[in-house]
Amino acid sequence: MPSEPMLGEARSCRLNRRTFLGCGAALSGALAAQRLASAAAPDGGGRPPNVVLIISDDQGWGDYGFMGHPTIRTPRLDRLAAESLVLPRSYVTAPLCCPSLGSIITGLHPHQNGITSNDPPQVGGKRGWPPERLKLREEVISNIDRVPTLPRLLKQRGYVSLQTGKWWLGNHSRGGFTHGMTHGDPKRGGRHGDAGLKIGRETMQPITDFIDAAGEKPFFVWYAPFLPHSPHNPPKRLLAKYQGKTTSMHIARYRAMCEWFDETVGQLLDYLDTKRLTANTLVLYVCDNGWIQQPNSSGHAPRSKQSRFDGGVRTPIMVRWPGRVKPRRDDKAVASSIDLAPTILAACGLEPTARMQGVNLLDEKALSAREAVFGAVYSHDAVDIHNPARNLQWRWCVSGRWKLCLPNRAVAPDATAELYDLKADPNESRNLATRHPDEAARLRRLTDAWYAAV
Repeated sequence: MPSEPMLGEARSCRLNRRTFLGCGAALSGALAAQRLASAAAPDGGGRPPNVVLIISDDQGWGDYGFMGHPTIRTPRLDRLAAESLVLPRSYVTAPLCCPSLGSIITGLHPHQNGITSNDPPQVGGKRGWPPERLKLREEVISNIDRVPTLPRLLKQRGYVSLQTGKWWLGNHSRGGFTHGMTHGDPKRGGRHGDAGLKIGRETMQPITDFIDAAGEKPFFVWYAPFLPHSPHNPPKRLLAKYQGKTTSMHIARYRAMCEWFDETVGQLLDYLDTKRLTANTLVLYVCDNGWIQQPNSSGHAPRSKQSRFDGGVRTPIMVRWPGRVKPRRDDKAVASSIDLAPTILAACGLEPTARMQGVNLLDEKALSAREAVFGAVYSHDAVDIHNPARNLQWRWCVSGRWKLCLPNRAVAPDATAELYDLKADPNESRNLATRHPDEAARLRRLTDAWYAAV
């Protein structure tokens, strides 16, 4: 249990122990009732792999031991990295929770699936949830009903699927999950993931129950805990490890949260080992968006979450599949969270949909041939839920060592294009757009070919 009370929006998601255990028992009973005995794939071929997708929540791209952080300890993620294909130069499609997660589950960019912002427009200038705004929220959620999702596609191969943790798009079943923790509380606009947020912070039992009940059926687990996301209230034993290593209590709390998340990943991976499932389980790792902790407040720094900078959009990606994926680190390739869906589908014997723009990360030729990856920054509260371009603030493109950021001039008419040499200037402090106009023009052409929104 957390050592401090959960704060803010997370407080309304808290359940007392009796309520939660009752929910867990009901989930376990439902899973057991739906257990299927056949181990054969629907097409008569061999059994496809289980899939576990681990998604960190609001974590800086360098805030891991295997990424070189001098203080934060992540021994279980370090071990996972040693066993995986590691792609340190990876990016998310948007530096904001809901659109980023929407891209992961659909394999589509936000402008393709219509999920661009965390929340619909405010009504009457108020941030609450009057009926008019809840209606707009339902319209946003309905986008997930109209596009293929990983759980729906995997069901073709006989998969059962479980949603835990962060999930903004209504009841878990809206995403095609056969089982899940999030019911989509309509009174709060279905934000974050309601009961699903208990995973990791308070229990791992819904996942272990699900794996047990799946029997011989291949399974897909969406593990997206509310970690290290604020409220930063780590167990006291972990906080004590970091308090003496910084003068900022806010930084100490955040770093302890990263290790807490790491511990829960270890619990999940250990259970796969215990059940002798590791050999035939594809494990993938990504973070939904970046985070740089403010030293004097509980919030994030301006150049991290919700920003176009690497502090907001960069993440490591890992892929582990024993005997199928050779552990190695590729510091040259540029990958994207948009690649996760095609990678999972290919491993499971399925084709990506025609609209998916990602590549199979296990196809070395396709990965090395890629010229660029792309993403966009959208407003936290949408301006127009029917027109993605009206919510757009920036588009960006990474190609080799170069990164181009293009403003939406309709939103910021005085902003100019920004070109950064990520190899020489990883902090993105020197805009080289005027010094390297040819490179800026090349990346602009690529970006416009990807999404010519403005």
